[in-house]
Amino acid sequence: MLIGVSPMMTKPAYVRWMLMQEARSLLARLGQVKPFALTESAVPAANISLSAQTAIDRYLITGRQALRLQVQAYLRWLRGLDDDNTHPAEAQHRLSLLRLRFNVTLSQFDIFADALTQRSEYETGVRLAGLDVVAADALRLEGYYAVPPVICYLDRGAGAAIRRARTRLPGGGENPVAVIRVPRERMVGSGIASSLIHEVGHQAAELLDLVNSLRQLLQLQEREAKNSIWRYWERWISEIIADFWSVARVGVASTLGLMGVVSLPRAFVFRINRNDPHPFPWIRVILSCAIGEALYPHPQWQRLARLWESFYPKTGLDAARYALLNRLEAAIPEFVDLLIHHQPRSLRGRSLIEVMDTGNRQPDRLTGYYEHWQRMPAAMYRSAPTLVFAVIGQARADGRMSPEQESTILAKLLTYWAVCDILSTAAACGKHDAAHRHQMHVHGPSGDITAMV
Repeated sequence: MLIGVSPMMTKPAYVRWMLMQEARSLLARLGQVKPFALTESAVPAANISLSAQTAIDRYLITGRQALRLQVQAYLRWLRGLDDDNTHPAEAQHRLSLLRLRFNVTLSQFDIFADALTQRSEYETGVRLAGLDVVAADALRLEGYYAVPPVICYLDRGAGAAIRRARTRLPGGGENPVAVIRVPRERMVGSGIASSLIHEVGHQAAELLDLVNSLRQLLQLQEREAKNSIWRYWERWISEIIADFWSVARVGVASTLGLMGVVSLPRAFVFRINRNDPHPFPWIRVILSCAIGEALYPHPQWQRLARLWESFYPKTGLDAARYALLNRLEAAIPEFVDLLIHHQPRSLRGRSLIEVMDTGNRQPDRLTGYYEHWQRMPAAMYRSAPTLVFAVIGQARADGRMSPEQESTILAKLLTYWAVCDILSTAAACGKHDAAHRHQMHVHGPSGDITAMV
């Protein structure tokens, strides 16, 4: 009912009327915020997974319902006031808190809207859905945790980032899905896997409580060894775990991708910021090579490390920085050994290297896969996405595949994974294995691997 302002209205009544208009306006605008299931227009293959969409919409709908009830309670409170007990400052304070909550609700909506809107972009949307499949495969660790829904989106810049599932959102509430931002400039090539799976590693570390368990171990190591160099590994451990996860999943593709991200002007490569959780770029690449050598022994890691050192020689550094780099390098073997053999309580007596699929990703094994797929391309379509990225990354490192071929093949594969995911129950894509739902039981087209559709 529309009620105008009357000249006979008392000041307290005018206060109540004005605040009621504002509160009702909040309700009207809140009613315009629709579930993503009704607002996002994308081809089916570009859609996020049903579990992700359901989790997001349920979370946001619950938040909107709670806010609606709070506004309605506020309106009832206002209507119950009379001129004697109307206190404008208190009424305005209550409304301002509701408005802040309203803005938080919209902010949480926008967190997911930024990611989902890209699903309507031609080709990009479907490829992002393919990256969702890759991320889920990289996160899977059977028997240790339930894999939360993952959605990916693109943004400018060279770095990636993650808003982890089951962590606090701005304004409160637990994030129902993992949202991973990947750099647009890395689409499409095997380097995208390095950035994507590094962020997946952050989510896995959270689910397994790896940062806390390793930090305690490193603090103990520092006390026992009486060596302050362990303090650096402790400071950087969250990023190192993510790099470890990436190398463990996609092998040399991870290190090559990392080199692409941190290939900066020399001053930045050697800049040591004690407040930065990231290892400074020079040592980070050397450490990635050392992790690769520990997981997948092969001459390529030393070759890459020497290549990196030729790009950024230590000569010319000041004495203090030069000495620190040498101390860090000398400590890397012991640190990497501690890292890969770490047995956190969450893994129930097993070490990190034992739970990762390292046997299937040894360089010679990856080369064998590539040669087999050249003869039988359909086999690649039946393989886990992270294994495919590892094989293609190894082929790039060995000079067996050109950047142009890599980009073409991966674009097709991302589309294929997206389509198979949305049609996972259809005969064309077959049934997903109960233990490994990511493996597609279909036949890809025949012919040379570089010509596959």
